[in-house]
Amino acid sequence: MDKNAPVAEPISAQEARHLFAGWKRIPALVLAVSGGPDSVALLWLAARWRKSLKNGPDLLAVTVDHGLRAAAAHEARNVKRLASSLGITHRILSWRGPKPKTGVPRAARDARYELLARAARSASAVAIVTAHTQDDQAETVLMRLSRGSGITGLAGMAMQTERHGVGLLRPFLEIPKARLVATLDRAKVVYADDPTNHDPAYTRSRLRALMPVLASEGADARTFSRLAMRLSRADAALERMTDGAERYLRLRGGGGGGFDISLFSTMAEEIQVRLLRRALAGGMTAHSPELGQIETLLRALAQARSEGRRFKQSLAGMTVSVEKERLVVRPAPPRRGVRPAGRSSRS
Repeated sequence: MDKNAPVAEPISAQEARHLFAGWKRIPALVLAVSGGPDSVALLWLAARWRKSLKNGPDLLAVTVDHGLRAAAAHEARNVKRLASSLGITHRILSWRGPKPKTGVPRAARDARYELLARAARSASAVAIVTAHTQDDQAETVLMRLSRGSGITGLAGMAMQTERHGVGLLRPFLEIPKARLVATLDRAKVVYADDPTNHDPAYTRSRLRALMPVLASEGADARTFSRLAMRLSRADAALERMTDGAERYLRLRGGGGGGFDISLFSTMAEEIQVRLLRRALAGGMTAHSPELGQIETLLRALAQARSEGRRFKQSLAGMTVSVEKERLVVRPAPPRRGVRPAGRSSRS
C-alpha cells in the first residue's frame, strides 16, 4: 500500500442524498448486493437514505448465489442479516443448472442480470441498482480497449440504461471504490472479499492487477473514467447524426426498400457502420455481429462497387446485397437441409 496515497473520504449522508435524489418518486427498487464492499456500501447508504424520507421507494435487496464458490452461500446469509438489521427486505436467488466450462464470468453476469430482472418484475420494481464504481468503469474500458472495441464499447457503462426490460442504475460510477470501503470501515460494517476478484485465470483480474502500474504513469481509474465519459458524449452525437442520415436516406428512397447505394456510399464510414448495424439488428435472427465483421463487409461492398461486380453477403443470419442500385438487408433464407418449422418429416 502506498503510504503517500491520499486517505479516501467516506460518503457522507448529504452526498448519498445527492447520489440518490432522482429515486424519490420511484415506487420500488431492487438493490443488487453480492456481499462485497461496493454493494454492501450501496445497501448501507440506500437504507439510511430511505429511512430519512417520509415517503420513498420500497427497497428490495437481492443476492445472487452463482453456486461457483462454497463461501457464497455464507456471504449471502450475512447480507440477509445486515439487510434485516437495516429494515430492508432481502432475497437470495440461485443460478441453477449446468455451468459452462469456458466464459464463466460472462455467463454468470448474464444469469445474474436475468435473475435480478425477474426479482424486479415480481416486486413491481422499475429498476435495478448496482454498485459499479469508477474502478469498475476503468477496468471495463481497459478490457474493451484490449479487445479493439469501437467508440460505443469504449464509452463504458452508462449511469442509466436498461436490461431485460428493466431499468439499470449505477449511482457510483464516478465514485472510487476506496471511498465506499472507507464508508463501511467508519461505520464498522463487515463485508466479504471474493477471491475470484484476484484470480489471474480471469481477464478482468489480470487487468485489475495492472491498474497500479498504469496509475503510476498517469492512467489511473479517474483518467479512464473521464475517457469513457468523453467517448459516451461522442457516441451520443454520432447516434444523432446516424438518425439524421437514416431519415435522409428514407426520404430519398423513393418508397423502395433499403437505401440508395450511391447516397449511402457518400456517408462517412462511421455512419455507414452504424446504419448497417441498425439494419442488421432490425431483423436479427442470430447473434449480433461484431464491429470488425461489419467493417469487413463494408470494405467488400466498396471493393465490389469499384470493380463493377454484384454484391451479396450473409452476416448474422441476414443477407446484405445490392439490388437495382439499392442496398438491401433481409433475413437470409434457410440453409439447405434445414426443414422449415412445423412441416412434417413425412411426404
